[in-house]
Amino acid sequence: MFHKRKFTPTNPQKYVGDVTNIIMRSSWETRFAHWCDKNPSIVKWNSEETVIPYRCPTDNKLHRYFVDFQIQVMQKDGKLKRYLVEVKPAKQCVPPEYPGRQTKKYITESLIYIKNQAKWKAATEYCKDRGWEFKIITEKELGLV
Repeated sequence: MFHKRKFTPTNPQKYVGDVTNIIMRSSWETRFAHWCDKNPSIVKWNSEETVIPYRCPTDNKLHRYFVDFQIQVMQKDGKLKRYLVEVKPAKQCVPPEYPGRQTKKYITESLIYIKNQAKWKAATEYCKDRGWEFKIITEKELGLV
């Protein structure tokens, strides 16, 4: 899934940030960026421009979370709504299944899950303070399953 590459929008006027340096870190992020770029309801969008501090319980240190996307959507009632959007595999959104013993894979997946939960809690609070909404987009919402 990892494929760091530049993204060039067909509607650069909608992008908030440096339109010449939009980096996508997965094919799923690229798919979502295309959707943002082409969807007429998306008025403005950006990628990895919103940074949220969070404390990770695995090391108890303060980190910076670069949220995948921020989008502004024109709703049917004419009001703008802002979202922070994270693109992640569905398997990273639930605790890993315990295989009966603590394998290296299970420990790694557990640490990723714990870190993601801390990031998403911080993002949810960040959005709540601003009247925005935090969403996690998986392969299901991207139409990949």
